Amino acid sequence: MSAVVVGKKVKIHYTGTFDDGEVFDTSREAEPLEFEVGTGQVIPGFDLAVIGMKVGEQKQVRLPEEQAYGPYNQEMVFDADPNQFEDGLTPEVGQQFQTQLEDGTPLLLTVKSAEEGKIVLDANHPMAGKALNFDLEVVEIN
Repeated sequence: MSAVVVGKKVKIHYTGTFDDGEVFDTSREAEPLEFEVGTGQVIPGFDLAVIGMKVGEQKQVRLPEEQAYGPYNQEMVFDADPNQFEDGLTPEVGQQFQTQLEDGTPLLLTVKSAEEGKIVLDANHPMAGKALNFDLEVVEIN
């Protein structure tokens, strides 16, 4: 039976939790996640965790923030001019907007605070700075 290696396409069932046990995502009630190992389609630690696994094998891993969405970067929090938003749009705390960097890369912004004349946006991934736990099961290797 072959094992997962870099360059193989795999299908994985997973359940992701934070350290407090809260589930943030799962594929168990849907189709398994399919990706090519080692190509950056998933977070780095997820890629590394499946290498060497075989079909039917299950594994639990804890990924430190560096192997997940990276550390939280305070420099990615900034003030925005409320006039930049469409007329009639009043940003609210927790609301998310998608924009693009100059090279076309999508960027998700989250409203951290919204006060009269001042909006604070956060360009960190919502899970930056967090360790993530995964229950993994290899379903298929191609």
